[in-house]
Amino acid sequence: MPTSSLQHRIAVVTGGESGIGAACVAALAAAGADVGIFYLKDREAAESGVRAVEALGGRGVAVQVDVAEEASVEAGFDTVEKALGVPDILVNSAGLNMSGVKVAEMELAQWHRLLATDLTGSFLTCRRFVRDLQPTGRAGAIVNITSIHAFAMRSGGADYDAAKGGQCNLTRTLAIEVAGRGITVNAIAPGMILTPMNHQAMDDSAYREKLERNIPAGRAGRPDEVAGLAVFLASPAGAYITGAEIVMDGGLSLLQATGA
Repeated sequence: MPTSSLQHRIAVVTGGESGIGAACVAALAAAGADVGIFYLKDREAAESGVRAVEALGGRGVAVQVDVAEEASVEAGFDTVEKALGVPDILVNSAGLNMSGVKVAEMELAQWHRLLATDLTGSFLTCRRFVRDLQPTGRAGAIVNITSIHAFAMRSGGADYDAAKGGQCNLTRTLAIEVAGRGITVNAIAPGMILTPMNHQAMDDSAYREKLERNIPAGRAGRPDEVAGLAVFLASPAGAYITGAEIVMDGGLSLLQATGA
């Protein structure tokens, strides 16, 4: 991908202070984009991301946003637009991991908490992004970071599985609605990626190697690999791809029926 493929573009990355989100910030900036970083708690990490964007010659701004709250999302976009302009790239990476609690034992508050962040958060950011971009007449791209658990279920993951499945259908529906405006909407569905969300696999090599034996590619994925695909989808090279769910899991989900 040419380093200038996103020159003069403006991106917003939710969850941009950590993991896949932070990798997307770095990759978008390396491709020439200015980047607004939405973070929830780690201001220092988000501001470090801004400095990295600026070191690459771009403009950056860090904004504390709770994507589950409408007013927070609206204020976050207001801040980015004042600092950088109307975004034409949105990467939704903010999210919570599955609780590990089975349906019969799950409290309603837990269900609401996860869906509010992982599903409603994407709805709120996508809605604001499209509302602001459409009047400009510019093309744009939305990339939603979903999961293979949108279609490969796990016991104890009803909250996460439902949210990610909903996020995929949000992606497809919105793709139809805005295709005529030149806005693409796609999902990246990662499998096992070495991020803080998978901290045990990062910290315990024996545990990681045990899990990696289940992956045909023989290893976990890296955040920068997901970010590279996000940049491609946001670039002119990806302009004819919309409504797609692209799986990045080293072949893991291909083994769903093995052994039965």
